Amino acid sequence: MSAFDASSGKGVAVCIPTYNERESLPLIVSRTRVSLPEALIVVIDDASPDGTGEIADELASKDFNILVIHNAKKAGLGNAYRIAFSKVLRERPDIAALISMDADGSHDPADLPRMLLELPSADLVLGSRWVPDGEVVNWPKWREALSRGGNAYTRAMLGIDLGDATGGFRAYKRELLEGIDFDQTTSDGYCFQVEMATRALKRGFQVQEIPIVFTERVNGVSKMSNAIVVEAFSRIGAWGLASLLGRRPFERLG
Repeated sequence: MSAFDASSGKGVAVCIPTYNERESLPLIVSRTRVSLPEALIVVIDDASPDGTGEIADELASKDFNILVIHNAKKAGLGNAYRIAFSKVLRERPDIAALISMDADGSHDPADLPRMLLELPSADLVLGSRWVPDGEVVNWPKWREALSRGGNAYTRAMLGIDLGDATGGFRAYKRELLEGIDFDQTTSDGYCFQVEMATRALKRGFQVQEIPIVFTERVNGVSKMSNAIVVEAFSRIGAWGLASLLGRRPFERLG
């Protein structure tokens, strides 16, 4: 079994999807490298028209431990993570922990060692905004209401006891990703995070939440849209209904 070092980042891959984040990406990569000097940083650019992919390539040319994946066309958050996780698991047997993190600066890379320190006792660690000592900075009230409401809806429909199932700042053990058929997920937006956490719980993996401070982006534009909200509402509702009818939407297929 491969191992990781929470202080240096050896054996850790930090996966960062990007779309039009040319202003934020260099800083978030730099701060990640400070927190985890030996981590593999995987940037997945979703065909950004603003040149984010080129900036990622430039960063990689100066740091051999940065891997850049270019999508041919915009395909969404879930697709970016499925590609990155699959590539790391397939090509890097030395990686024992994989982290998902936003590129816009809302997730603080200084929290990475703290998250990894919790990982040996859990299979998935969620950086949570909606647990005691969690906090959101500079969010409008409507965004807070949407996030809190979405998580309450998720708990009610799926029967999972998580304060922040929709958050994207998380650390996965390799064994969890190998055991939940993440490549069969179909969600594109933040519903992907709900699907991953629910699959983990339904398969009996240990999921732990730790408080984080989530800071609204300074540069760029939020990717939240009506389509993302509709996807989450409809999929979570369908999964909940399937469970009530005795079906198992998160079991292995075939």
